[in-house]
Amino acid sequence: MVKSLVEEIDGIVEKKSLLKHPFYQMWSKGELNEDHLKGYSREYFQLVKQVPTLVSNTLEKSESCFHDSIRENLDEEKDHVALWIRFCSSLGISTKALQQYKGLSKSVEAVKDLKSLTSLSFEEAVAALYAYELELPKISATKIDGLKKFYGLKSLDALIYFETHEKADVKHAAVWRKILSNVNDKRGRALALRAAIRSLEAQNKLLDSVMEEYVN
Repeated sequence: MVKSLVEEIDGIVEKKSLLKHPFYQMWSKGELNEDHLKGYSREYFQLVKQVPTLVSNTLEKSESCFHDSIRENLDEEKDHVALWIRFCSSLGISTKALQQYKGLSKSVEAVKDLKSLTSLSFEEAVAALYAYELELPKISATKIDGLKKFYGLKSLDALIYFETHEKADVKHAAVWRKILSNVNDKRGRALALRAAIRSLEAQNKLLDSVMEEYVN
């Protein structure tokens, strides 16, 4: 039986799951320290603050029937930037220091890779975002568990970003899934699959940056 485009991407996301990355493996086992978490929070902010742009790029290419649902995603993503800043504050990183930090070259490159994907066709942009948001609820739950169990971070500031994404990205991914389910032409499917793979590669590259600079 021939798999649908969504089924193929789901399989790719599972195969290249960020939860298999050494950094998240260490997070789940309580093997990170405060400096590791601080480094991660600064590097990942380089992506968090650009997510609204990724969604905005996609909205610009969308058909009118998708505008409302994508715009709703965009409005929520804009609000989520402040939630990440609160997480960083729980680690003792000031808003000013966070906003002034420019990121490691490899982190910036990873974010640039994701932005470039959302600058391509509508199908490619949607596939890149689907590959980004599909697993975030599960990742967020894992992070919450680790923060509470191993790192003593139980405050609202520490957890609210992840608690929000446990729910919000279920809805966001559903929007992208619905759009992808209507991509039936061979070329569109091929482009979307490639974009999903490149999205996951970029996400893993960002974690590689954190691992290489702060852990290894």
